[in-house]
Amino acid sequence: MIHPIKNKTLEKALQQKINLKTKPLGALGMLEDLALKIGCIQNSETPKIDNPTIVVFAGDHGIATKEEVNPFPQEVTSQMVYNFVNGGAAINVFSKTNDVALKIVDAGVNHKFPKSLNIINKKVAFGTKNYQDEPAMTLEQYNDAIKKAGDIISKIHSKGCNTIGFGEMGISNTSSASLLMGHFIKTPIIDCIGSGTGLYADGINKKAQILSKVFNKYNPKTPQEALATFGGFEIVMLCGAILKAAELKMTVVIDGFIVTAALLAAEAINTNVLDYCVFAHNSNEQGHIKMLEFLNVKPLLSLGLRLGEGTGAALAIPLLRASVNFLNDMASFESAGVSGEND
Repeated sequence: MIHPIKNKTLEKALQQKINLKTKPLGALGMLEDLALKIGCIQNSETPKIDNPTIVVFAGDHGIATKEEVNPFPQEVTSQMVYNFVNGGAAINVFSKTNDVALKIVDAGVNHKFPKSLNIINKKVAFGTKNYQDEPAMTLEQYNDAIKKAGDIISKIHSKGCNTIGFGEMGISNTSSASLLMGHFIKTPIIDCIGSGTGLYADGINKKAQILSKVFNKYNPKTPQEALATFGGFEIVMLCGAILKAAELKMTVVIDGFIVTAALLAAEAINTNVLDYCVFAHNSNEQGHIKMLEFLNVKPLLSLGLRLGEGTGAALAIPLLRASVNFLNDMASFESAGVSGEND
């Protein structure tokens, strides 16, 4: 069960602590809001960031085998998993730079990885079905993915992690994210689609035509059915992971377009999940900005990123550390012997 965060007494105490630091009121801007939120999540006036971890879920999509909705072939998903393991991707660099643990999960890649590979093997199937013809997965597969994601997060949490971010890898997963966005925000598919991994105007228009037909083919009645119809195994696992992390009262760092699409589904399942989420950045995908507006949230960074992999989350985690560190370590006017406002 995900409980809403409603501790007005703690919130007031945290705000007072923030206000009494040696600075003008509000001078640390969003870092003050961040410190307050993390304190409320952790139910503590001295919150901390313990063993922050990024989990990247990888999965393949049936549509990638038939239609040109992406300029890269499906094989790139498995190739990038190897790249993650070998430490060669942007997420590896940023995680290492910022001292963040990194876990790679095979949620449903269309490739048989060797058992010795340093990944978490939770494969549901070798990619989803092509939703042009049939739903991407069965409800049984959906439930399997949700459970496996929860198990992963529970294990990470049990080892002392209280702050977790998510990333993804899956050729054509921007298509799934666009369909999910259209469903949950009730907006035309053309407004959900961006360049993804590199489409130009003609490719975007073709993608919109294909996905609009897919969108009109189905009428999912529940968030779960929408995920099973349009999602990828990595997106369903993202949804399950977000829900489990919130249930465990972890601070959840939301990355870009794909992860936020999974969050839309998670929020539709349980609105309390938003209480535990911090938004790392706004992606350069047009749909992501609309998602953030729909959720009425402010991202920490605006860097023009559209890579995925959890890169925005990895870049934002130092800001979470800075926010709790100023709350805990910065002097107050009284302790520093500094005159405060109106003294």
